[in-house]
Amino acid sequence: MSKVVPYRQSGKDESNSMKEKIFYSLLAAAGITTAVIFGKKFIQKKIADKSESKTLIEGTPETLAKQIKMAFENDGYFGTDTKALRNVLQKISNKAELDKVFKAYQKQYQSNMYKDMSDELQATEYNEMLQIMQGKSDKPGQAPTQVQFTAWAKRLKAAFDKTYSFIPGTDEPAIKAVFMEIPTQNAFINVGKAYYKEYSANLITDLKSELEMWEYGDYMKIITSKPK
Repeated sequence: MSKVVPYRQSGKDESNSMKEKIFYSLLAAAGITTAVIFGKKFIQKKIADKSESKTLIEGTPETLAKQIKMAFENDGYFGTDTKALRNVLQKISNKAELDKVFKAYQKQYQSNMYKDMSDELQATEYNEMLQIMQGKSDKPGQAPTQVQFTAWAKRLKAAFDKTYSFIPGTDEPAIKAVFMEIPTQNAFINVGKAYYKEYSANLITDLKSELEMWEYGDYMKIITSKPK
């Protein structure tokens, strides 16, 4: 009997020892996981801080990214400041610069700029902003391409389809923004062709139906004042 007791006691010791090993292993794993999480957050904060430090310089991708975020937040007011957002996107000269702004936004806010934009905007507003971005030239100084003509046409259509609390309306500032960007009278003609191709409708006819007569005249002066 005296020989059996030490054997049983030894079994308990081994069992306790195994439980302790498992416990400390789990504790160590939890500690490593916590360290990884905090380490990741620390690195993200450092990257965000470094990106944020560049927002004091006008025109940098970091500054433009911050201005886009500020347009979403709109100083705490309900909804997005679409006018401010449009102005920021228009400042971006080409797709290469747009890509830098996208990456800067991701670094500063750990969020996808395009997803945030789709969450913040109405469908017509998002379509307009998307076309502003898609209509950018690949490189600085390039002449307008068919892609840009189509993008301008789609932006105009989005402006025509604007709704205000389910009430149909027209986004005049969006129309004016497009007219200001179109560089020549010939480019405007090409936009009209792209519009017809996309929607089987006449751009001038739709413009007249969306605008007051005096508005239509003022807007067309923007185009006729441009070089041919």
